[in-house]
Amino acid sequence: MARLFGTDGVRGVVGSELTPELALRLGRAIGVVFGKGSRILLGRDVRAGGDLLAKAVASGLQAEMVKVYNAGLLPTPALQYMVKSEGFDGGVMITASHNPPEYNGIKVVDSDGIEISREKERVIEEHYFKGTASVTEWRALVASEALHTGALERYIEAIIQHVDPQVIAKRGFKVVVDCANSVGALVTPKLLSLLKAKPITINCDLNPEFPGREPEPTPDSLRLASLLVRESGADLGVGHDGDADRSIIIDERGEAHWGDRTGALLTAFAGELDKSLPRVTYTGVSSSMLVEEFLGPRGIRVEWTPVGSVVISRMIKERGGAISGFEENGGYMHVPHQIVRDGAMTLALTLYMLASWRENASSLYSKLPKYHAIKTKVRATRQEALCAVEEVRRHFRGYRLIEIDGVKVVGEDFWILVRPSGTEPVLRIMVEGKTRERAETALQEAKNAALRCISG
Repeated sequence: MARLFGTDGVRGVVGSELTPELALRLGRAIGVVFGKGSRILLGRDVRAGGDLLAKAVASGLQAEMVKVYNAGLLPTPALQYMVKSEGFDGGVMITASHNPPEYNGIKVVDSDGIEISREKERVIEEHYFKGTASVTEWRALVASEALHTGALERYIEAIIQHVDPQVIAKRGFKVVVDCANSVGALVTPKLLSLLKAKPITINCDLNPEFPGREPEPTPDSLRLASLLVRESGADLGVGHDGDADRSIIIDERGEAHWGDRTGALLTAFAGELDKSLPRVTYTGVSSSMLVEEFLGPRGIRVEWTPVGSVVISRMIKERGGAISGFEENGGYMHVPHQIVRDGAMTLALTLYMLASWRENASSLYSKLPKYHAIKTKVRATRQEALCAVEEVRRHFRGYRLIEIDGVKVVGEDFWILVRPSGTEPVLRIMVEGKTRERAETALQEAKNAALRCISG
């Protein structure tokens, strides 16, 4: 059967691939799975076509006699928190997260606030492709969707409950916030003000064309924010993605740090805060091996997972909890708060860690094992990407191999991950080495093996 769902929801170029017709039909399929009389919370980020797609999804849900509550513009983790805390049967978020501005998407959330399981995705897809639809008596369609207000305020209050505002306030932090011209602007500056920190905002006006930068927060896309951190004398900076479930932290020297670095530090800190939590963290294979090197001696086991936040979230829940879950892309899950990526929670916890340990950001990151990272991608069909993974596995046989998502090769002074993307027709290649030269050598060796499968 053809697939609609990728790594994290249904995504496509809005207007051509992701159309109102698709959204309406998908809304009906979602409604069939959740069932008549269920209550669904609907929200969106600032992306182009978001209002149109939200209305189409809402129409499909209502056609299946599902009660729709519209929360309007808000971050994905805010919608997820409200779904769980307010007892909704599920949620739908219109977002394409970090994808370029021309993309939009539809993400489905279960009653526990976590994205639906892969199994439930397949059931929805089955109904979508079959065209399953109920015939509803006209009187049942009289009710329209309802507005749901106050989500942002309750979400911010919930975050503050997991830190000590007085400890943070004593530091008088100054923080540069890059909101990516999207819904992070509705939460993060206000959260910082409530914690008595001074926000310095950039790209915090809402604009679906994302004029400030690409929605994905990376060291390259956050160069202006990094410069502003240095020039303003800020204590740190943070860059969100389009739906604000990720945070890339920038230290006071202006260096942006990948999420696995931040995740390792926050996991150690959160483990100190609550020693009753299971001494384990879950992270995707795309995270650095420094995670094991740093957390292992601190008595915290690292469980590697396939890439995708929904996989991490579901594994944590099904296996009885953890200290945290995180990804290298900036997604961090503070399990005592909620088992999903949460950009604002990540920032609040980072401030709490810096204040509690009485450190600045650069000194904390300097305690992590040193690796030089290179990330690239090669355009490839799904078949070419799978062939490339097999070629890399064959070339590096004899090394430690982690084969739960593509193949991860682990050597004494380097590691390589080669995997097909779940959202784009590309092969992703990630390499780290103890020296830049070792990283570059490993990258070239992996690319040479992979390119034997890729035309052009």
